[in-house]
Amino acid sequence: MKLLTCAVLTAALAWAPCAFAEPSEKDAISMVEKGAAFMKSSSKEEMIKRINAKDPDYVQGALYLTMRDAKGVILANPVNSAMIGKDLVDVPDADGKLFRREILELAKKKGKGWVDYKFKNPSSGKVEAKTTYIQLVGDVTLEAGIYKK
Repeated sequence: MKLLTCAVLTAALAWAPCAFAEPSEKDAISMVEKGAAFMKSSSKEEMIKRINAKDPDYVQGALYLTMRDAKGVILANPVNSAMIGKDLVDVPDADGKLFRREILELAKKKGKGWVDYKFKNPSSGKVEAKTTYIQLVGDVTLEAGIYKK
């Protein structure tokens, strides 16, 4: 019995790091692309509902999908509903960078890509470096970001 318990415990511990792995850039891209595909087959309104309802397809721990309109107003945010309806385009990050303007410009010029900035990590409570993948879908931008370690 002790041998079986030890084997089960060893297997569980070996698996544990995978279960709690930090999201990667690939994960962020995948989530944004999944959201874009859903919007194309459904609607922007349905995507907003799913994001704000914390649908597990679009909220996975520290990785989550947000949506903003072409003016920068937040339409969907599953982790901070107080941001919905707000225009924070001219609010800089901790270093003074107007990253939300950069997100809108990138969406307009290239349609997708990465934007780096500083943001408060809800897990640590500290301002940390973050990179966010964005993609223009119709008249909105879908975004998913990861904190850099």
